[in-house]
Amino acid sequence: MDPLDRLWTRVTAEVPLPPGVLVGAALVALVVVASPALWRPARTVVTIAHEGAHGLAAVATGRRLAGIRLHSDTSGLTVSAGRPTGAGMVLTLLAGYVGPGLFGLGAAALLAAGHAVGVLWALLALLALLLLQIRNFFGLGAVLVTGAVLVGVTGWLPTAAQAGFAAAVTWFLLLAAPRTVLELQAERRRRSTPDSDADQLARLTHVPGVVWVAVFLLVDVAALALAATWLLVP
Repeated sequence: MDPLDRLWTRVTAEVPLPPGVLVGAALVALVVVASPALWRPARTVVTIAHEGAHGLAAVATGRRLAGIRLHSDTSGLTVSAGRPTGAGMVLTLLAGYVGPGLFGLGAAALLAAGHAVGVLWALLALLALLLLQIRNFFGLGAVLVTGAVLVGVTGWLPTAAQAGFAAAVTWFLLLAAPRTVLELQAERRRRSTPDSDADQLARLTHVPGVVWVAVFLLVDVAALALAATWLLVP
């Protein structure tokens, strides 16, 4: 068997996840999302998913991706070129806050199918694509560190441990997505946020920003509920 065949066999290997492991992974992710001390550094991972979703949506709708920046305050910026109005711009803006939840839902589908290790390799592939678009040093470091963790897990941990880690990452994305939307609305209540995704969508569509916040939250909660059904309901 040549190296590519061996790699494909590893990526597509089916690894059963006992219910106890799935529940334990969910509890670990919940602790990270709920703990202020742990949430702050972990939120950068959500920003990577958020900006990556903007980038994927921009490319999918025919816009030209001009670069992505990640900042130490856990904010980010995705720049794309194209029409400043229209469906492409709306979908690009919409993708950010629903992206982490939808990535988590896709990961949950792989977990439910027994491809837990494939989740990690899929995330590595997405990070590699994102790395090509990073345009600042902090963002470069954040993506490289995240990628290094995934490489370490896939390269040195046994398969069962890789599957448990994949489950924890999946739950983290699913649980973190609604929290970022709630943080957005809290920030909107405290001060004017003209550059937020919701407020930019409001200007483009003439639909109030709070409605877009509700859409973000609805999609993320629905993704969490559907994933939990796939993973936890016998």
